[in-house]
Parts: sequence; structure tokens; C-alpha cells
Amino acid sequence: MPSLADTLLGRAVEHEPAYSPDLLMPIARANARAELGIGTPLPFVGSDRWTGFELSWLEPGGKPRVAVLRACVPADSPHLIESKSFKLYLNSYARERISDVDAAGQRIAADLSAAAGSLVAVELLLPQDWWQLAPAALPGTCIDDLDIMIEHSGALQSQALAADTNEQVAETLVSHLLKSNCPVTGQPDWASVVIDYRGARIDRAGLLRYLVSFRDVREFHEQCVERIYLDIRQRCAPEFLAVEARYTRRGGLDINPYRASSGAPGIADRRTWRQ
Repeated sequence: MPSLADTLLGRAVEHEPAYSPDLLMPIARANARAELGIGTPLPFVGSDRWTGFELSWLEPGGKPRVAVLRACVPADSPHLIESKSFKLYLNSYARERISDVDAAGQRIAADLSAAAGSLVAVELLLPQDWWQLAPAALPGTCIDDLDIMIEHSGALQSQALAADTNEQVAETLVSHLLKSNCPVTGQPDWASVVIDYRGARIDRAGLLRYLVSFRDVREFHEQCVERIYLDIRQRCAPEFLAVEARYTRRGGLDINPYRASSGAPGIADRRTWRQ
């Protein structure tokens, strides 16, 4: 059996690099949206809300400070921000001396806004504010316990989506079974999804089959949510629709895309127990 020093685990890697906004990797939204047939104006409003748990910098005297980052990237920004580059960027603050918390937040907001091509709202939560991150159950009816058989063909099952036009409802449905895969690394991404809608009653069994069929899909979190929104809108034609995915943390970051019908009110940030 080889020594750990001779394996990947034993190789030295650079950590805590010097502060560099160039670490951020913007990715144009237009390419993925073209695949989904999304043009302008966008058929939805929304945002990508990030939570970063690995953020630290130095006070002028050298004492470290820590904070939890909240960042909100508007859905109409030209670019999304790739998650690994986001993590590396946050880590680059570890040896950076910054005058105070406000200065740190302003610098991060400016860097993220430059990468996204649109104004990004940033909030830094200090330890005394971490109570705001307390998890809670997602509102709505969970459909995960439906007794159904599912065939795993590897293909998306959008044809499973259907709605009964004879019954009009306003309801919120929840599933914790959404799983997709990073298109860059292939690593699995796990999420709870909340579907809030008003209109013809959506067939819950078909919806669950559809959500589970994402297990082999390789798309960014944002693209998955936009695909779900578009497929439900096309197949079920709700009067109002909002889709939110709360992805589990990876590399100290979680991302929570939200897409909704135009005119939808803003959504409060909320955390699940597995985030």
C-alpha cells in the first residue's frame, strides 16, 4: 500500500493565495439560455443567492476576522460566477489586511459586480449575526413519499409533466430529491426544490418523475432551475410560477437560484437543515 505522501493527498497545494479578483470566472448566461430557447426579454425574474461560509481577512493589526457572506446576483446579469472560482476568490482574502467590515463588503461587492456584469448585493454576517442562518422546514407539501415507480433512463422526463385544467389551485410543492451534476467537474449537486404556482393542478407523480430525471443531467445550478421553470410553464401553463432550488453546500458555498413569473415579489432567504 503506497504512502499517503505519494498519493494525491500528499501533494502540496497552494492555499491562501494573495488577494486577486482575477480568480473569479464569469460564464456567459447566453450560451446555456440559447440551448433552452431563452431570448430577450427574459421570461422570468429572479436571482442567484449565494452563501459563503469560508471568508476571513486580517484587521490592520493582523488579527483575523471571519464572516458569512450573502451575495445576490440578479438573474438578468450577463454572467453567472463559477462556484470553484468563487471559493478561490474568497480564500484569497485570508492574508489581506482590510480596515473594517464595511470596507471588506464593499470590495467584495465591487469584484462580484464586475464579474457578473451587473450590481451584486453583498451582506457580511459577523458571528453575532449568525442566528439569521438558522435552518427551517421549507413551506409547502412534500411530494417525495408518493408511491410511484420510476425508470432511470438517463433522459429528462419532461413529458411526465401534466396538469388538470378542470381543477384550479394555488399551492406550493416541495421535493428534496433533486440531483444534478456539475458540467465542469462532474461532481454531484444536491438540492431541495420549491415550486410555488397558481393555476391548473399539476400532477404530483409526474412532477416527481420529472425532478428525479435530473440525476444524470450535467448543467449549472442556474440552468437546471431555468429548465425546470420553462418545462413546467410549457407543459402545465400555470398563471403564476416560481421555482427555487436550495443546493447543499460544496466547498464552503451554497447557491440558491430563484426564477419566477414577472411581477413576483422578492423572496426572503431561507435555509434548509442540510445546508
